[in-house]
Amino acid sequence: MEIQQAIDHVGFGRFQRRLFLVCGVTWAADAAEIFLISFALPGFRDEFGLSATEAGLVVTATFAGMLAGAWVWGAVADRVGRRLGFQLTIAIFAFAGLASAFAPDAVWLAVLRALTGFGLGGALPLDFSLFAEYLPTRNRGRWLVLLESFWAVGTVIAAVLGLLLVPTLGWRWLLATSAVAALLVLWVRLRVPESARYLLTRGRQDEARRLLDRIATENGTRLPPGELTVPEGSGRTGLGQLLRGGLRRTTLTLWALWLLIAFSYYGIFVWLPDIFAERYGYDLLNSYRYVFYLALIQLPGYFSAAWLVDRWGRKPVLATYLAASAVATLLWSLVAGVGPILATAGLMSFFTLGAWAALYAYTPEVYPTQLRAGGMGIASGFARIGGTVAPLLGGVLLSISLVAALSVFAVAFAGAALVALVFAGETRGRPLSDTLTQLSALAPGRTRNPRK
Repeated sequence: MEIQQAIDHVGFGRFQRRLFLVCGVTWAADAAEIFLISFALPGFRDEFGLSATEAGLVVTATFAGMLAGAWVWGAVADRVGRRLGFQLTIAIFAFAGLASAFAPDAVWLAVLRALTGFGLGGALPLDFSLFAEYLPTRNRGRWLVLLESFWAVGTVIAAVLGLLLVPTLGWRWLLATSAVAALLVLWVRLRVPESARYLLTRGRQDEARRLLDRIATENGTRLPPGELTVPEGSGRTGLGQLLRGGLRRTTLTLWALWLLIAFSYYGIFVWLPDIFAERYGYDLLNSYRYVFYLALIQLPGYFSAAWLVDRWGRKPVLATYLAASAVATLLWSLVAGVGPILATAGLMSFFTLGAWAALYAYTPEVYPTQLRAGGMGIASGFARIGGTVAPLLGGVLLSISLVAALSVFAVAFAGAALVALVFAGETRGRPLSDTLTQLSALAPGRTRNPRK
């Protein structure tokens, strides 16, 4: 019995719902941690007497740490397993995030935010790799998109906390609150098992079978008798395979997509409170309210993408939502008045987060289990490059004009849409591959029924 057949027999039940919530809460905490620094930015900028460029460097430190974390932890998880990385990344993220609330100056704040990012950068690709490896083929894309929707939940939580805490208790309490939540997530993560797919690619058939039997019991189902088949080509492989053979085009396409969408997304969202307060002249309270609205409108963006990816496909959703993000961002740069600004910025938020969701569903599906965490980690690392550059360049562009900044970000969205349209493949209906041998045997665009 192949592992995909076994997982399809186990079905989607109590175990997957529990794992969905564990990964989802972590995902929300991750999103909140990233955006809390943008809500804290006006506070620590005033306290430490920083210029816009210096404040941008503090924000950039988080993304630099995320870049290192994504590239390190993905490779580690492909070698030592998902479970250990799953726990260590959130531990680093939680403790460094808590310490950053007590930073005595801007230098220490930047260092601690970099450490926070190092843990956070590894947590993101590991969540999706582990969850994808336990999903049945049917509706896999929908559940991966719904997991990504917790990002919007975290963004909304960050906006609410910023609205409540910054005007009353200050930015330090804001950072501490998120870190305490991450410590609770760490406690929950200790109960998450290893990936059965990972165990099988290491030749540990009996462990994988026992684990799946236990999950089947939890789901109220039963696996048929028989041993799990160790997939051909099992064993360790190097990350150099990402740029060889048929994977080269896939990998380069993903790197470009993650870089471009993150550049625009973080370039806009990190500076949102500042845009509303400094560029439009709204007071801080109203600025946070408008950011809360833009975070809230992300949720229907996710849900629409979740409905479409298993009906329309990953590629058309990704390309269409990115193109719509470009148009909405450009329109935002041209309008005036609260209503038109919120309408165009809201459309940008809606489509951008839907595009993110489709990309997070697509990426773990194109790599085999041997390379899934590492491949997704490196791809998400390119997002951190975009997130590192964007706050700095955003500060420079905003000093010129809001139109200049938004126009550059719109062009990046359009470039990502073109890359998706021309170079991305389609993974709808395809079973996950476990080895490079399996992946190469599956012709591009071909689907296979795992039950046959």
